[in-house]
Amino acid sequence: MNQEAAANHQTPGGVFAIKDCALIAIATGYRALNLRELRDTLSSIGLDSVYYHFWGGLLQPRFEEREYNNDFAAWAWYDLHDATLAERLAVIDPTEFANLESLRQELLEIIEDRLDEQSYLSWVNASSRFEFIRSQIVIFDTGKRAETPEMLARLLPDLSTSSIFYHFIDARRRLDNHGDDFSSWLGDSGEPYRKLCEQLAGIDPYFSTLVQLKEEVTGIFTDFFAV
Repeated sequence: MNQEAAANHQTPGGVFAIKDCALIAIATGYRALNLRELRDTLSSIGLDSVYYHFWGGLLQPRFEEREYNNDFAAWAWYDLHDATLAERLAVIDPTEFANLESLRQELLEIIEDRLDEQSYLSWVNASSRFEFIRSQIVIFDTGKRAETPEMLARLLPDLSTSSIFYHFIDARRRLDNHGDDFSSWLGDSGEPYRKLCEQLAGIDPYFSTLVQLKEEVTGIFTDFFAV
């Protein structure tokens, strides 16, 4: 387990400490005006930028649902005006990759394939530059604690969506098993909660809003404990 994971992991047999978070967007100074520049910069940009452009949008307040879940696909559609590339990038699910480097390589492969198909894309300029942003997560302790899984089930309805993001999404970056904090803690509690962990593992957090994700997680806990 890496240092950050160890610092935030819920200890076996201990209480579950509810955390909250904010994802800070930081400009990198790197931009891309065409697909070739996007590929070249993406190949060396920090992985915290890849993380931000896939997950950062979930924590940004919006008045309407996003048409594209990651910023690369949105740029390909709105600025590069390449529907084919936008569609290929839009279906990428980051939860299916073992780590951010694997996700980066998938992006690069898709972009390389598109450049091979349409060579003009290496020089045609987009209507707006792609701005590479990196992310820094700031963690807060809410002071809320669950001593048992039943107590956690009662706390879930009152958690913020950013707390759900931290424990159910960001945990996949922190934990060696790429799971969520809830399942990691429940797994230490033994066989009675195996079914609950399996249900949580069946949730794909990427193609939904945080409000929907919170409702799904809360519903699974509520049904399991009938709280």
